Amino acid sequence: MSLYLGIDSGTQSTKAIALDLDTGRVVAEARAPHTLIAGLPAGHMEQHPAEWTAALDAVIGEVAAKVDRSRVRGIGVSGQQHGFVPLDAKGEVIRPAKLWCDTSTVAECALLTKKLGGTKAVIRQTGLPFLPGYTAPKILWLKRHEPANFKRLRHVLLPHDYLNFHLTGNYFMEYGDASGTALLDVRRRTWSKPALNAIDRNLGDWLPALSGSHEAAGTLRPELAAKYGFSPDVVISAGGGDNMMGAIGTGNVAPGVVTASLGTSGTIYAFSKNPVIDPNGEIAAFCSSTGGWLPLLCTMNLTLVTEQFRTLFGWDHAALDRAVAAAPAGSDGLTLVPYLDGERTPNVPHGTGVLYGLNRRTLTQGHLARAGMEGVTFGLNYGLRRLATLGVKPKEIRLTGGGAKSASWRQLMADIFGVPVVAMVEDEGAALGGALQAAWCAGLRAGDKTNLTTLAARAVALNESTRCEPNVQHRAVYREMQARQDSLSLTLRETFDRLA
Repeated sequence: MSLYLGIDSGTQSTKAIALDLDTGRVVAEARAPHTLIAGLPAGHMEQHPAEWTAALDAVIGEVAAKVDRSRVRGIGVSGQQHGFVPLDAKGEVIRPAKLWCDTSTVAECALLTKKLGGTKAVIRQTGLPFLPGYTAPKILWLKRHEPANFKRLRHVLLPHDYLNFHLTGNYFMEYGDASGTALLDVRRRTWSKPALNAIDRNLGDWLPALSGSHEAAGTLRPELAAKYGFSPDVVISAGGGDNMMGAIGTGNVAPGVVTASLGTSGTIYAFSKNPVIDPNGEIAAFCSSTGGWLPLLCTMNLTLVTEQFRTLFGWDHAALDRAVAAAPAGSDGLTLVPYLDGERTPNVPHGTGVLYGLNRRTLTQGHLARAGMEGVTFGLNYGLRRLATLGVKPKEIRLTGGGAKSASWRQLMADIFGVPVVAMVEDEGAALGGALQAAWCAGLRAGDKTNLTTLAARAVALNESTRCEPNVQHRAVYREMQARQDSLSLTLRETFDRLA
């Protein structure tokens, strides 16, 4: 009778679940919020890592109070990707972490790309280009803009690595999350010396040794074990980025499954046994946190946008859903280019939101809300079509994250993507993935050779009541609307850059 905790530390909150592996059921959950640092210049998105650890301690404590603590065998941590946590020689945080949604590093991306010989040369050497969201340009940003802080730098960790460090006291990094730094040669799973040296010749000394995703980051620090009431033998698994853990939590651990994660940002990804390298650099050639690869598209604007409309109109989530359902498919031509925080796919860091098609008919709350939801979904579909050209063609898409709870949105996605969509029984996919990876890791340490696919089959289930099939008439409308948004985005990119 064993319990495994899964932690998902995102941009807005930290969630925890307790998984009873024998029944495959989640038996306890908890959530604690954290916030972005207010008042920063445009493009700068930062958080205090101390908020993450405080939230982590809070949710573990809350879950522990609801279960038999003696049964807890392992903890797996999922974290927002790409964030840069700079530590000094004592392991103390030097400055707030720059996040995945920080777009202040456009100049650093250009410098790094030039040093390595252009975008195509970068992709040949690492597998993916330098983009503002990734970790590499954030490190160079620190060197160029805060030299005193850079001089103190001795350890580079990602957000989930920092939480593992808090839990174990060990510096540790696994291949999946490491592949999102733009410092890894994703084909060979080794640090790219050209990329490291383009930032600083000492950077390789400040990165942890790379480890397999089946390995343990360590065991729980004795003082934390006493605080939580757990055994000090509790294993902390490798963990991974939120998308890598979301893949595990939706059963996306073998070829043929495609997942859409609907949070502040939106991602679609699939498992592959071999690297999937996009010569155009639009699809991220990440490694998975299961020993394979995870070709992934990411848009920076998803529930970020729909929540803005919901707040603007003073609605709860049910009211938003009703308003979207009542408006016509295609919003009578009202089209949103949804780049409220710039964009990553396509790479438009200076982009802004643009509404096209406003008139007396479309200037209503329902039209605006539906255009917002359609706009961000067209953004996801832009990348999904690119994935298809690289050989990833879904027959069904599994949904996870907050956006999956919306019935209107599920139908809208099926209509735009042109394939059935279905939500999961457990919608905290990243946290569930963390718990399953912890069970896998603890089992391997105990000599149990059970594979992750078998473990996932115990706990991962589709909620068939949420399944949506594409509406043929709506599908035709959305093909036309998709072409309109694509054209608007392409036309506006030069304007975005000129006005930046």
